[in-house]
Amino acid sequence: MGIFERPAKAFLDALQRTFQFDPPRNYGYDTVQAIRAMHAGRVGVFFAMGGNFLSATPDTTFTAEALRRTRLTAHVSTKLNRSHLVTGQRALILPCLGRTETDHQASGDQIVSVENSMGVVHASTGNLSPGSEYLRSEVAIVAGLAQATLPARKDLPSKVDWKAWTSNYDLIRDQVEQVVPGFEDYNQRLREGGFYLPHAVRDHRRFDTPSGKAEFTVHPIPKVALPEGGLILMTLRSHDQFNTTIYGLNDRYRGVTKGRRVIFLSEADLERRGLLPGQRVDITSHFEGETRRAERFLTVPYDIPEGCAGAYFPEANVLVPIGSVATKSNTPAYKSIIITLSSS
Repeated sequence: MGIFERPAKAFLDALQRTFQFDPPRNYGYDTVQAIRAMHAGRVGVFFAMGGNFLSATPDTTFTAEALRRTRLTAHVSTKLNRSHLVTGQRALILPCLGRTETDHQASGDQIVSVENSMGVVHASTGNLSPGSEYLRSEVAIVAGLAQATLPARKDLPSKVDWKAWTSNYDLIRDQVEQVVPGFEDYNQRLREGGFYLPHAVRDHRRFDTPSGKAEFTVHPIPKVALPEGGLILMTLRSHDQFNTTIYGLNDRYRGVTKGRRVIFLSEADLERRGLLPGQRVDITSHFEGETRRAERFLTVPYDIPEGCAGAYFPEANVLVPIGSVATKSNTPAYKSIIITLSSS
């Protein structure tokens, strides 16, 4: 819906028209930039809506130190996770309702909208009793903070009835219609089974490029210089895993059981290094003269190209350098980590 650190001018203009205030026009931080800014002392407050920031991000040790340098860390969470253990000078955990729990507000039970892997927006309604009568929804927490802090700001929107938004989420979706193209009749379509996210090419055969046509680019394959005995490591996920949530220690995709601290190597690379299946090794990553280390991984023979290796996310995130990112997107290079191995 346009909510990211580099919002488009059209989106900001629509916010301005709808809510009659001047939204900030300066860009914010993406994930890597935010970590660097916290580490440099330029960010005082870290506020997380769900997620497991420390486990999901690169360069675990660097990120942990960045979080510790803030004045306040606050997490809106359904479950405890590793990020809650690394805090700023002060720390808050704000428990909230999960999507599987009934969200009963003044106007009745609420629905939220979610997007599935196929780009379909559909309704989600919890049917379990809340874990506690004191749990608030994410909407209630955010609206409550706004209601408590924004009235003193004369330059911010005054037409938002935060209390009404908390009591009836349909009112929020009514405002989304006014701001985000392609969300007309949002509430109606949500209740009729959902709808595909708008897509200019699919819906209108329109390409938002300078030429108005599809534009193809050619990108040469980069040459990666490996040190003696070096490998390129990629991080990956197991079968019993969703993002950073680990449901079990078995991976039926790859035949691994009862553990996740493993590194997948071709049989040729194992033989070349004099390693046996199941041998314990330490992994060292190399980037611009820096090294990072992850200890006590078991070798697993696997059908993977020679010179390549694989290890699970987030266990191997400690090896991902904060400075190793894609040129345009600034996304951490989780799939291209230069490593060497040593016997543990």
